[in-house]
Amino acid sequence: MREFIVEADGGSRGNPGPAGYGSVVIDATTGQTLAEAAEYIGVATNNVAEYRGLVAGLRAAHELDPTAAVHVRMDSKLVIEQMSGRWKIKHPDMKPLAFEASKVFPAPQVTYEWIPREQNKHADRLANEAMDAGKRGEQWSASGSTAELEAADARAARAVAEPEPSGPPGDAAAGAARARAALADGRADTAPSATSAKSEAPAPAKAEADVRAARTVAAPSTGWGPADMGAPATFVLLRHGETPLTPQKRFSGSGGTDPSLSDVGREQAERVGAALARRGTVQAVVASPLTRTRETAGIVAAHLGLDVTVDDGLRETDFGAWEGLTFGEVRERYADDLNAWLADPEARPTGDGESFAATATRIAATRDKLVAAYAGRTVLLVSHVTPIKTFVCLALGAPPESLFRMELSAASLSAVAYYADGNASVRLFNDTSHLRP
Repeated sequence: MREFIVEADGGSRGNPGPAGYGSVVIDATTGQTLAEAAEYIGVATNNVAEYRGLVAGLRAAHELDPTAAVHVRMDSKLVIEQMSGRWKIKHPDMKPLAFEASKVFPAPQVTYEWIPREQNKHADRLANEAMDAGKRGEQWSASGSTAELEAADARAARAVAEPEPSGPPGDAAAGAARARAALADGRADTAPSATSAKSEAPAPAKAEADVRAARTVAAPSTGWGPADMGAPATFVLLRHGETPLTPQKRFSGSGGTDPSLSDVGREQAERVGAALARRGTVQAVVASPLTRTRETAGIVAAHLGLDVTVDDGLRETDFGAWEGLTFGEVRERYADDLNAWLADPEARPTGDGESFAATATRIAATRDKLVAAYAGRTVLLVSHVTPIKTFVCLALGAPPESLFRMELSAASLSAVAYYADGNASVRLFNDTSHLRP
């Protein structure tokens, strides 16, 4: 089932006064803008304009795929609460509009979320463009719209190439030279001008698609669960940024030297913070106690205006005597132990390190504690390769050997949603779109 995000807004210069609405349909998976709608509607109230924007956005989504799941995001508390069924609709001008909106999609396919105004800039800009056009005696035209461009440009972050897999399982070190070169180049994102409907993102729109993809990380989703199950606890899983050991492809767990971030790692963290700030959904930040994760979390939290809570359960596996060694050095010195470790989740690294089975037990307990603490909320967990892969394995019910079949890059984002019935849904894995040029 496809998933769309509909962002809608409306405004009136006088309330009632000259009014207009704007709405945008976004692919929840890719973050691509699929359609825009805006219209000057004459003299009306703010609330009527907001409802008109909602109807237009739902209709645009229905034209794209009538079977899709739709998540509506608006900064109108009135519209969201009324359409969610929590508030009664009393105003005679809004009753028919609410009824019209409710009939576009079957009720189980649509969910609603209130967001602050600053997180609804795209739709707000479209509404203002429509009102500006009405003031000129015209109607809004997609060809002249800059709403999508302006919504991205204000917060666009420069990108950095991401390392490729190599070395120990999950150690994304190769390509660090490209990352540093990209940082030195100082290349900035570009974004396309807005159009009324888009079936594919052309090459110039790649950066804007990346911006939208970052923004939709951990967006609430109906998934396969019932519509009345409520919002899930959503973990946005962030691997820390690069450290000096990363380009050297060395084991770096909780029992080693506890390295700090490198300059590249700090820049990666800045870019993650900028991307998540554009998204605006994260409500709390929890980090592993190790230096690299606390540094990453601190940088990201500064962008989000949040504090950082430390949880020891999120720490990396202790790799024992292998700490600081490359994969090749471990194979040369401890071949039998390494082979056992690769074959058996109960096997410990040389020197009484922590087994994958022990890590999984720790992560499961941490997961349960955090799901209870953040029910219905979105929390950023800043952790490490093994814990994040373990969260995903547990959510999928995958066997332990799956840990060796996943690549997790530095400063990448993954996301898992946990529902009230105990089910989990993996929504994202190893996303590095916020780091690309």
